[in-house]
Amino acid sequence: MMAYSQCQAITKSGEKCKLKANSTEYCHIHNPQKMIQQKRKNEYIQSLRFQMPKRLFSQRRGLQPISDVIQVDSISPKLRMDLWNILSEHVFLPQRDFLLLLNPPAQNKFIRFLWGNYFNYRLDDLVELDYSDVIERMFDHYRSFEWYQVYDFFELIINHLEEPLFVQEINIALAKELSAYRFIGDVFTNITSQEELEMLQVSLNGSEFPAVVNHLKTALKLMSDKENPDYRNSIKESISAVESLAKAITGKSNATLADCLKALERDNKLHRALEQSFLNLYGYTSNADGIRHAMSEEPNLTVADAKFFLLSCTSFINYLKSKI
Repeated sequence: MMAYSQCQAITKSGEKCKLKANSTEYCHIHNPQKMIQQKRKNEYIQSLRFQMPKRLFSQRRGLQPISDVIQVDSISPKLRMDLWNILSEHVFLPQRDFLLLLNPPAQNKFIRFLWGNYFNYRLDDLVELDYSDVIERMFDHYRSFEWYQVYDFFELIINHLEEPLFVQEINIALAKELSAYRFIGDVFTNITSQEELEMLQVSLNGSEFPAVVNHLKTALKLMSDKENPDYRNSIKESISAVESLAKAITGKSNATLADCLKALERDNKLHRALEQSFLNLYGYTSNADGIRHAMSEEPNLTVADAKFFLLSCTSFINYLKSKI
């Protein structure tokens, strides 16, 4: 192959690029592989501008629940498909568009790796199948995976590709669908335990303090709304659940949460250290720039913030109930 010292690309003005070529025979700007990656990134950023309706018809009519359970030992059909589509955008579609003309599936190393080593199919079958059939066979197998096999599959692929944008999109999909896992370092890491969910479920099923249950359910609903999450008001509802219980226990319906907590501490129902720690947390949400005050701009809140407050407040509520 002839080596070129000057980039072989033609600029938008119709002139030959004057930059020095690298091993690809193109400069760093016109490198075809880099241009493909940039195109995919731009398309992904553009896709984020598309806004789904805030509520689907069935959700507005109350025919379909808005909130879903945080996914620990399961994976929803929506999340399963979202993850596959991200894989298609980054791997399968680009290979079909740019590599298939040069290499049939049997010559593609990544396809051969998945086909033979992961799905345990015969490699010689690749010679007889076209690219679409190969992807379809793998997808059929993928659809039958148990929830943990999906994470095994993507953990292997992420470490093989080592592409930051791919990891970023995977984690965005996991966060949006309330998965209990994120890809951190080289593995999927559990960020929500089964014990935390069971603790939340106990509080949601309680009947002794209906106002507390309603606040917690609203907090979960606002956090779990996939199309229009409201993390700020979810945090407000979590704090309000604690406030409601504290007022009920102390009988001080017009008191602030701070006053109720101090009363519980005086009655030996709350350790002073716990009182101070929750007062600090309450203070964070109640100061001039805090969650519970009107602000000219929304704070940079995420599902992690809302979930932290929901689980922390739930734990504190269960603790207070045990002292009654």
